[in-house]
Amino acid sequence: MDSLTQIVLGASVGEAVLGKKVGNKALLWGAVAGTIPDLDVLSNYFLDTVTAIEVHRGFSHSIFFALLFSPLFGWLVWKLYAKKEASWRDWSLLFFWCLFTHPLLDAFTTWGTQLFWPLEIRLAFQSIFVIDPLYTLPFLIIVLMVLRLKKSNPRRKQLNRWGLVISSGYLMVTLMLKGFANHSFAQALEQQKISYSSLSTRPAPFNTILWMANVETQDSYLIGEYSFFDTKPISFERIPKNHHLLESFASDDKVKRLIRITEGWYAMTKKGERLYFNDLRFGLLSLDPEETQFAFSYELRHNANGLEFHEVPKFRGDAQRLLHALWERLRGN
Repeated sequence: MDSLTQIVLGASVGEAVLGKKVGNKALLWGAVAGTIPDLDVLSNYFLDTVTAIEVHRGFSHSIFFALLFSPLFGWLVWKLYAKKEASWRDWSLLFFWCLFTHPLLDAFTTWGTQLFWPLEIRLAFQSIFVIDPLYTLPFLIIVLMVLRLKKSNPRRKQLNRWGLVISSGYLMVTLMLKGFANHSFAQALEQQKISYSSLSTRPAPFNTILWMANVETQDSYLIGEYSFFDTKPISFERIPKNHHLLESFASDDKVKRLIRITEGWYAMTKKGERLYFNDLRFGLLSLDPEETQFAFSYELRHNANGLEFHEVPKFRGDAQRLLHALWERLRGN
């Protein structure tokens, strides 16, 4: 999830663990702890593209990381304060639960997390987009209300508990909505007599009303959209796999690793002499059926060190176009 959401979750979890003893310090350090796992993005500045993708939401988003570093972070904060309102164990518990709930929340997104690192198991329930106002805004308002109350006020604990219950309840609802959307896509494929081997559904950006589907067939992928307000049948756009374009690089280590990361959901495109590897898990940059640019696309380049992948940049205009299209589409238009 986005940084603001993880700050809010961390603050609330910190309050639940230690708010009664240290008041707003629990909110502060919970917020700090909630951002620590995402510092793995710094690897983008030191590692090649493929390795940086592997590192993201890997070790720092695991139970092992939470167990290993929570005593260290807890000890540092315990030593920081002259007033020992809380023990080293108390602070360590705060950091553990904040470091653990961060990847737990991320597991509901499309990217998922390697919660059980070093095992190569990526949990990705794909039921919530990385930015979802319906999850974040009510939670944020409640945390800000908690912040204004004294630690001795009994309403503080009750209010914070409601924030955790409401946000967690919303996550459960997204799983049910995903089930409904998945059933609708499967039904549409059956009605249209489309034979397929795999079906993957995910919410469109910023909401859980409009859903997207990737469908794998023998030689292509189909991409579909479904809004709960739709009055027309679901239609699918065809994306050729073009996996043959990658045959000459099939033995390359980076190619194998990137295919493993995408779990096989990728398509190749060629523009002139340039070859692109497209990650289908996150869809296209637009809802326009004529759109050909994927949210995550990597250009293959040769240099002295061998084959390299370079991510195709995204621009502010892409987001603006997508937001406008989303609003119209989720209304069923």
